[in-house]
Amino acid sequence: MTDFLRSLGRAAASALHPRMLWLTFMPFVVAAAGWGLLLWFMWQPLVDAVRVRLGGSWLGESLYHAFDWVGLTSLHAALAPFIVITLAIPLIVTTVLLLIATISMPMVVRHLSLRRFANLEQRRGGTWYGSLAHTLVTTIVCIVLFVVTLPLWLFPPLFAIIPPLLWGWLTYRVMTYDALALHASREERRALIRRHRAPLLAIGIATGLMGTVPTLIWAASIWLIVLFPVIAAATIWIYAFILVFSALWFGHYCLDALQRLRADEALPST
Repeated sequence: MTDFLRSLGRAAASALHPRMLWLTFMPFVVAAAGWGLLLWFMWQPLVDAVRVRLGGSWLGESLYHAFDWVGLTSLHAALAPFIVITLAIPLIVTTVLLLIATISMPMVVRHLSLRRFANLEQRRGGTWYGSLAHTLVTTIVCIVLFVVTLPLWLFPPLFAIIPPLLWGWLTYRVMTYDALALHASREERRALIRRHRAPLLAIGIATGLMGTVPTLIWAASIWLIVLFPVIAAATIWIYAFILVFSALWFGHYCLDALQRLRADEALPST
């Protein structure tokens, strides 16, 4: 727990460094521009398609009756846009995560290497292409799990439990590889993941819970659909900041653990 909290404090301090703040804007600009253009041209067709499906489904009729029963008839028009937003969120977050993992994370590790781990030998057990392949495979698995568990999101408290677990697992798998790719050998990385799987997963879940903050902002925008582009841009940057912070947290924890592993191996056996 001490290492968990110590790496958390160091990550919080590092996240405010100007270079780290700059790293949050690159994935933000790319994701916001790409998804902004896509939603700009596809927004109305997507909303119309969802509205048609809701109108002819048992779920849609039930929700409409429930809104009428509690006196929120105005939510009829907002339901379809809200569903489109809800389905877009994981895809946008995944895009930002891919950009962070493949572009920002190596810069984060180099930043930590220069500032705290200059004397830590670089054994290069991972590569950029290996990181990309690992990230893509892990992301595909996470998307499949997301689709399979999506019906459960309608039932409390699962809608508040499943997303952080999914994003936590995804973040843990992606960030751990990238944090150790430069400095650890393949054997060292596997040994560290086996030894520290629980705290690494805990870091992933913690950052996954942080990721629910922008989701709550997005959910609140159901009342302000007209401001969705502005709200979307703001929350994409928040996601980018959280993911850079996550990269720093994993980086500090993993490289500290690698340093201790090598120190233990260097001790003479008794």
